[in-house]
Amino acid sequence: MNRRKFLGAAGLATGSVALPGIAEARRGIDVGLSGSDAGDLAYLNEAFERHRSGYQGRPPSAVLARMRDDLNLLREVLGRPHPADARAALARTTAGITGLVAIIQHDRGDQRDSHGWFTTAARAARESGDRHMLAWVLARHAMVPLNYGAPDAAAALAGRARVEAGRTPTAAAALAAAVSARALAAAGDHKAALRAVADARGIAENLDTAQSADTWFGYPRQKHHVHLSQAFTLMGRTLEAYTEQEASLALSRSQSVMTRALLAMDTATCLQADGDSTAAADMAVDVWQRLPEAYRGGLVQSRAEALHHALSGAARTRLGEVLAGR
Repeated sequence: MNRRKFLGAAGLATGSVALPGIAEARRGIDVGLSGSDAGDLAYLNEAFERHRSGYQGRPPSAVLARMRDDLNLLREVLGRPHPADARAALARTTAGITGLVAIIQHDRGDQRDSHGWFTTAARAARESGDRHMLAWVLARHAMVPLNYGAPDAAAALAGRARVEAGRTPTAAAALAAAVSARALAAAGDHKAALRAVADARGIAENLDTAQSADTWFGYPRQKHHVHLSQAFTLMGRTLEAYTEQEASLALSRSQSVMTRALLAMDTATCLQADGDSTAAADMAVDVWQRLPEAYRGGLVQSRAEALHHALSGAARTRLGEVLAGR
C-alpha cells in the first residue's frame, strides 16, 4: 500500500478524515429514533442561555448578527413534529430567543420590527404555558411604547404583565412593576407611579440569586436602579433620581456603554428640571460626542431628543446642532 492510501485508510480508521454524507447519515438515523431532535433542542436552549447574557460591550447590531444562524435553526426545528412536552419546551425557548431579538430591535430604534418580534414571543410563551415567560415578554414589550412616546399603551402592557406574573417574587414581576412605574410617571399619574415603585422595590428585595442574575432575563440591582432613575426623572423628583443614578453607576461595568449613556441623559434631564439648562446641554453634548457611532441611534437618541425638546434658548440650539451632526 502506498503512503497516500495508507494515510487515508488510517484517517478513516481514526475518524480524522470526514466521510462524505456522514452528517446526513446521522440525521437519517435520528429520524427513526424517538426524541430525534434532542440535540437541536438542547442546542437552542443553550443558545437562549448564551444570548441572554446581554451586550457584553458589543453594539446591538453585532449581537443580532451573531444570532442569525440560531434563528434559522429555530425556524427549521419549529417546522418538525415533536412530542407534547418537547413542543412546550421548544415554545418556551422560542419565546426567549425571539424576545431577545425584540429587545435588540427596540434598542436599535426599529419600533415596528420590535413590536413584531414581541408579538411572536408572546404567542410562543402562551403556547409554552409558562406564565412567567409571558409576563417577561409583556413587560419587555411595554418598554417599546414607553421609550418611544406612547406611555398609555406601555402602562396597559405592563399591567397585563403584572397580572400574568402573579404574586410570586420573580424577575418578571419586578420588571413589570418597574416598567409600570415608568409608564405611569410618563403618563402623569404620579401617585400610581409611586405605588408601582414601592411594589418594584418590595419584589426586588425578595428575589433569589437566579432571579436577580445580571442577564436580560434576570432583574439585577443595577437595572433596578436604572428603571427607578427613569421613573423619578419623569416625575421630576430629581433628588431621588440622582440617588438611583449614583447607585446604578456604582454597579455598572465600564463596558455597559448604553446603560451609562442613558443614566447620563437622565442626569442631564434632572439638571434641566432643576433649572440649569446650560449644565444639562453640556452633559448631553458630552455624552453624545463620546458615544461610539454604533450607539448613536435608537434608545439613546430618543432620550437625547426628549431632552432637546424640553430645553430652550441657546442650550436647545447647541444640543440640536450636535444631534444633527453640525
